[in-house]
Amino acid sequence: MRKIAFFIVAVIAFLCACTGDKEHTAEAVSSKDSTTFMTANGVSTLISDSGVIRYKLIAEDWQIHTNTMPMTWKFFHGFFMERYDQQHKVDLYVQADTAYLHKQELWELRGRVIVKNLQGTLFLTEELFWNMNKKEIYNSVPMDIFMPDRELHGTEFRSNEAMTDYIVLNSSGYVPTSDTDSEVPTPPEPEPTSQSTEETDNSSQN
Repeated sequence: MRKIAFFIVAVIAFLCACTGDKEHTAEAVSSKDSTTFMTANGVSTLISDSGVIRYKLIAEDWQIHTNTMPMTWKFFHGFFMERYDQQHKVDLYVQADTAYLHKQELWELRGRVIVKNLQGTLFLTEELFWNMNKKEIYNSVPMDIFMPDRELHGTEFRSNEAMTDYIVLNSSGYVPTSDTDSEVPTPPEPEPTSQSTEETDNSSQN
């Protein structure tokens, strides 16, 4: 009887030991999961289009996800870009807190988004999309536009790539004026000439 009891206790102890040593494992990572293919810090690089340098990118970090559909570039901690024309002159400045490039064709800019065109006009918003294939820039959130001589505000925006030909819906504007512009100058009093003085003297003598 003692042997049987000892045997039962030994079996229970063995089972408890096996249960305590059991490993808890997760499922294997699938090739379709979103994993980072490349991460770079302190980025400053030039990007060409058809063999011609068109863009300069500056970012705190740059992640490329190749297993997402579509493939995405991600800039989480600040993004700055210069675009060059055919003469290699800067024709557009773009800055944002966060930026994504989807499928090498659609930029998604979020946070504090600032764009400056060649004419010096500033565009301020919190969200902006740039479709490079369709060559258009657009959003559906408030947009503030500051030109050298006036301001424009709206809630929906669509423009060409150069940000020079655009449409602003639900817009309101402001044209600054100064006090000096509203005042009409008084013309000076005409001074008598020497000829008119002589004529007056001659007439008095007669």
